[in-house]
Amino acid sequence: MDLLFQLLLWKGAEHSRREEGQRREWGWRTRECEGLTLCLPVAVLTTPIWWGGGAAGVALRENLNNGSSSDGAAAALCSSSRSPSPSVRYGRGKEPLFLQVKRRRRGLGRVNGMGDGDSGVTEGLSAGVEIIGDRIQEAVQEVSNLQSFDDGGNVAFAQSFLKLEPVVEAYGAIANLPSEQRTGLLIITAIGFTYLTARPGVLLGAVDAYFFAPIQYLLDSIRGRKNWKSSNFVVENRVGEGSFGAVYAGVILPPNVEQSPQQVGRRARRVEEIEGSDSFPKVILKKVKIGVEGAEECGEMEDWFNYRLRRAAPDVCAEFLGSFVADTTYGQFVEGGRWLIFKYEGELTLADYMKQQTRFPENLADVLSDRRIKNESDPIRRKVLLIKKVTYQIIKSLKKIHDTGIVHRDVKPANLMITAKGKVKLIDFGAAADLRVGKNYVPDQGMLDPDYCPPELYVLPTKTPKPPPAPIAAALSPFIWLLNKPDLFDMYSVGIILLQMTLQGLRTAIGLKTFKDEIGKFGYDMKKWREGTRMRINFELLDFDGGKGWDLATKLISPRDKRRLSAGAALRHPFLR
Repeated sequence: MDLLFQLLLWKGAEHSRREEGQRREWGWRTRECEGLTLCLPVAVLTTPIWWGGGAAGVALRENLNNGSSSDGAAAALCSSSRSPSPSVRYGRGKEPLFLQVKRRRRGLGRVNGMGDGDSGVTEGLSAGVEIIGDRIQEAVQEVSNLQSFDDGGNVAFAQSFLKLEPVVEAYGAIANLPSEQRTGLLIITAIGFTYLTARPGVLLGAVDAYFFAPIQYLLDSIRGRKNWKSSNFVVENRVGEGSFGAVYAGVILPPNVEQSPQQVGRRARRVEEIEGSDSFPKVILKKVKIGVEGAEECGEMEDWFNYRLRRAAPDVCAEFLGSFVADTTYGQFVEGGRWLIFKYEGELTLADYMKQQTRFPENLADVLSDRRIKNESDPIRRKVLLIKKVTYQIIKSLKKIHDTGIVHRDVKPANLMITAKGKVKLIDFGAAADLRVGKNYVPDQGMLDPDYCPPELYVLPTKTPKPPPAPIAAALSPFIWLLNKPDLFDMYSVGIILLQMTLQGLRTAIGLKTFKDEIGKFGYDMKKWREGTRMRINFELLDFDGGKGWDLATKLISPRDKRRLSAGAALRHPFLR
C-alpha cells in the first residue's frame, strides 16, 4: 500500500525538495518504475481509503499540514510542482485542508464509537468517502503533470491510460455518485478484493490460466520444447523407480548432433560414444510405464502439475523442461510412451540419505551445511540443526504450493529431492490435486502411501460434491479452503518424516509399520504413544532444547482438527525459528 501511495505522490515530493533548496532525484529506482504502469490505476482507486476512509488517513493528512517530515513523501495531492493550484492545495472552495480534516474527523469519530446513535455511523461513513471524487480528480491531474523518468515509457503510458475516454468516464461516474452509494461501492470493492485474493487465490489463478499459461506455451514452442522426439535425448543409467514410472539420467543432444538410426532390439547409443558429450546439457528423464493401470493418467497429471508449478512456484519443485511422446521403439524408448524432462540438479532423495542408518543426518552435511552448522562442535546440536534445515525447507515448499491451491497428497522422503546446491525440492506430482479448479480430484478417490497418509485418508470429506466446471470451482474455492483446510493433509506426512529423521527406529519399513499400527490404537495421541510404545526409541533429538522438536511432532501427527498445524503455523513454531 505504501508503494502505491507514493507512486501518486512523487510530484509533490519533488516540489518539497525544491523548496528546501536541495534539488536532487527522488529515490525512485528502475525496479520501482517498472511497476508504475499497472499500479497507478489501483493507487488512484485506493487513495480515498488513505485520505478519507479511516483514522490513519486523517492522521496522515494532519501531519502533512503540520509540516511533518513525511510531507516530502506525500504532498502531491496538496500541491503542484509547477504552479500550485489553490483548489488542490486548500481543497474545495479554498478551505484549508486541515479544516476539512477537522470537519471529517468528527464523522469518523462516530464510526469509531465516539458518537451516538446509528445516524452517527452512517454520517461517519459518508464523511469518510465524501472526498473520493475530489481526490480522484486531483490524483489524475497530478499524474497528468508528471514528467517521464530517465528510463522512459512507464509514466507516459500511465498518462495515456488515464486520459482514455472510458477511464475518464469511469472516474467521473464514481465522483458524481451520492456519498451513500460511494460508501457501498467502497465496501463492496474491499470485500470483493479480499475474497479474490484469499487462499487459494482466485484472481491470481485467473491471471495465470488466461495470461501466463498461453505465454508459457508460446515460449516453449519457440524454444522447440513442444517438438521434442526420442532422437533428441540419450538415456543413461537408471536412478530410481516407482509404481508408475522409472527415472533415468540422460543428456539433451545439441541440434548439430544427430542420433544414429536404431533398429528394434538393438541397444541405445551411449553418451560417451558421441564426440563432445561432456558439454551436453544433463537432464533427468522420467518414463511413464505402459500397461500399468493408472500409470498413464498419473503421467498426464504430473505433466500438467509440473507446467502449472513452473509458473506458480518454480523454486520449490524440480525444474521442469517439458515432455514428449516417444515416436519410435529402441533402447528404453517405447513408441507411444510418455517421457517427462527435468533439469539435472541431483539424483539423490531424502530417502537415499536416510537409508544410511547410522550416518544420517550427518551425511547431509556436505550439501546442506552452512557456516553455523560447520562451526557447531556439539554433535547432538549439529544433528538437530541439519534436521531443522530439511524440515524448514519442506514446510516452506508446501506452503508455497498450498497458496496456489495445490495439495501434493504424496509427501514422503522418496519424493523429496536433495539438490547439489542444498535445496530440498518436491517431486512426483502425479497424485497432486489442484483444489482451486478441481483438477485430479474425486471426492472418494485418491492415491496415497499408507505409511505417510493421515487418518482421514481423503484430502476433503467424501461428502464434498464433485467439482463443477473450472470457473465455478475457482469462484467457490475460498469457501472450500476455509471450511475444510485441505492443506493439513500434507502436514501429517511432514510429521511422519520429522519422526523418521529424529528416530532411527522408524527409518525401516518394519519400524514405520509398527508405528502406524500403534499410533492408530492410541487415537493418534503422540503423548500416549510415547508412554505405551513397545518400540525401543531414543528421543534425544526430539527432546533437545526443551523438547521443541517433540512439540512440533505432536502438533503435526494428530487428528484433522484445530490441533494439526498448517504450513504457515508450523513455520512460526519455535523449533524452526
